[in-house]
Amino acid sequence: MEFSAQQIAALLGGTLYGNANAMVSDVAPIETAQAQHLSFITDAKYLPFITTSKAGVILITRSVIEGKITFPEGEGKAGGAVILVDNARGAMAQLLQIVSKAMHPAKRGIEQPCFISEGVTIPKDAYIGAFAVIGKNVRLGKGVQIYPNTYIGDNVVIGDHTILYAGVRIYDRCVIGADCVLHAGVVIGSDGFGFEPDAQGVNQKIPQIGNVIIEDDVEIGANTTIDRAMMGSTIIRRNVKIDNLVQIAHNVEVGESTFLCAQVGIAGSTKIGKHCILTGQVGVAGHIEITDNCIFGAQSGIANSVRKSGMYQGYPAIEAGNWRRSVVGFKQLPDILKRLNELEKK
Repeated sequence: MEFSAQQIAALLGGTLYGNANAMVSDVAPIETAQAQHLSFITDAKYLPFITTSKAGVILITRSVIEGKITFPEGEGKAGGAVILVDNARGAMAQLLQIVSKAMHPAKRGIEQPCFISEGVTIPKDAYIGAFAVIGKNVRLGKGVQIYPNTYIGDNVVIGDHTILYAGVRIYDRCVIGADCVLHAGVVIGSDGFGFEPDAQGVNQKIPQIGNVIIEDDVEIGANTTIDRAMMGSTIIRRNVKIDNLVQIAHNVEVGESTFLCAQVGIAGSTKIGKHCILTGQVGVAGHIEITDNCIFGAQSGIANSVRKSGMYQGYPAIEAGNWRRSVVGFKQLPDILKRLNELEKK
């Protein structure tokens, strides 16, 4: 699929400088891009690539270039084009969505062999891949895409245009909203980790009789697991984005538009607010609450409720500024202890 610089500028509402007929058919980082590539710049340190890059078309965030470089009318870069937009990264994402849809058009039809329980209605525009298993009383929305080797338990509800990639497992009575994407190996609704020792000290399983509710426009990365509630529901609110290898325990609630990055682990009955970001390997204790608009640095440990919005780091997680100052102190501890020992000897 090829686009001209003029088509891209018109689609994005950008300001075009240079060769309006420059054609691009692929994307690449600015450092390695060639004539057939579209690339983008969102940081001033990459501006020198405007003259050195071989990219056919470069998207640039306006605020990055204003006051630094001006283009004479009609000029951009030799042989190519520059397009100024309000947000180059967002514009690139918009274009990639168009390209992705063209490269991966929605499938239709039912492949064989697969098993579909009696009474399940398959929408005409849906896709059911080979070796899929669909249980009793499952309700599928319009345009649902269910890839091979997927299991959907009894009484599950899946909203319109949701995609379940190969090997997804959805246990009984769970609810998946519309326009969701579940990548390969995701498990929704497995039992929460609930056990109680009896009088002899033998761990007895507490039945997990709740479910999982995933609202609209949620994306869940490969091999992530979300446990069903002991009672009630584990809830993932709309527009949440979850990376690969995340574990969410029973009765957790994740607020709207929150990001959970790779290897985050959230213990049971914890509530996380809206618009939070938990970066890689953050661990969250159970039965606590995290307010809206919090960011936690990589490998932070959240042991207590967080009532104030802001950036946090470390274990236990504290305000990021205090953590950075503490790290400086940690580095100085060996020298301080050495001097202290010398003083005690004297």
